[in-house]
Amino acid sequence: MATTTSDGGEVTRLHYIGVALAAVTGLIHLALGAGALASNLADPLGLAFIAAAAGFAGGIVAVLRGDEQLRSRAILLGIPFVAGQVVFYVVLNWPDIFGIGGVVDKIIQLALIGVLVTLYRRES
Repeated sequence: MATTTSDGGEVTRLHYIGVALAAVTGLIHLALGAGALASNLADPLGLAFIAAAAGFAGGIVAVLRGDEQLRSRAILLGIPFVAGQVVFYVVLNWPDIFGIGGVVDKIIQLALIGVLVTLYRRES
């Protein structure tokens, strides 16, 4: 199941899996950010969650709507973007890193990193 875009590049099933993983973790971050900002509009962590959600949304748009070069850049930039979130989660939540919501989100993000690395290796 590959979709040919207007620039002749293909969006493959693996791209769509990455988009789905990014959408789920983006929605989780959006919900966490909205919850944090509901009680304090200046909460830096809430703002960071919203910024992360926006980053995921931007990556999704770049992969689905961008030309081949933009898609490749989004995939390459997505790897440290998502890996950084995993690291920040551990640093900011240590030693209580095993909450169910956080663990589920990190599993999704680790799967997303795997997809991004695979896509990058295939496309380079």
